[in-house]
Amino acid sequence: MPIRVAIAGPRGRMGQEAVRTIMEEAEMELVAALDYKEVGTQLNELTIFPTDYEVPIYTDLKLLIEETTPDVFLDLTTPKSVYEHTIIALKSGVRPVIGTTGFSHAELMELESMASDQKTGALIVPNFAIGAILMMKFAKMAAEYLPEVEIIELHHDRKLDAPSGTAAKTAQMISEVRESHKQGHPDEHETMEGARGANYDGIPIHSVRLPGLVAHQTVLFGGEGQLLTLKHDSFDRKSFMSGIKIAIRKVMELNKLIYGLEKLL
Repeated sequence: MPIRVAIAGPRGRMGQEAVRTIMEEAEMELVAALDYKEVGTQLNELTIFPTDYEVPIYTDLKLLIEETTPDVFLDLTTPKSVYEHTIIALKSGVRPVIGTTGFSHAELMELESMASDQKTGALIVPNFAIGAILMMKFAKMAAEYLPEVEIIELHHDRKLDAPSGTAAKTAQMISEVRESHKQGHPDEHETMEGARGANYDGIPIHSVRLPGLVAHQTVLFGGEGQLLTLKHDSFDRKSFMSGIKIAIRKVMELNKLIYGLEKLL
């Protein structure tokens, strides 16, 4: 039996690519789409999709779940709505795969507790690109030996949250093996506020937002007489699709919430 998938945000750039990916995947069936406004009753009514995409569009997630009974709910929308969507999915016994970042620590803890209580698998994935996941894993390895590190992340100017979930996740992974400390000169001060970036456990994070970018991150490790640079670039949203397919398959095997696809690779 194919995995029954519903998707939120089908008209976004990531959403459009994900719709096409799931429709072409033999092991998956796209049973519904969720939009924040009425744009039509079927995806094939939208000019951005082929005429054979006979997938119903809903504006109410509870009704979507009731009428189409998805196994997995893939959310590629915005931080403003994704938290509520995730709660509804978990309460309904539907496994959420969340590709939107911007959760607070308290929200993550609440969702983790809810997933465990419901014994329902859930995945929150800051970045679906396999190369980005490997970059995060390599960064954690490097930080054991080169603890002086800064993160620079660059994204398109339509991105709502800063720093990116990938940058925050990278810093969190690094902090697991790096003793917390302030970097730079002890008497360092900013002559312009924010010049040294955000601070995660002593790790500076710098966010860039410009048109033309997709998703890019550089992690710099400094040592005596040396510099190690880990860099990942997504030039096209197709780079995220293999990770989305892996996440949908893996969440079916879970009975709790997992934050980060790297834990399942």
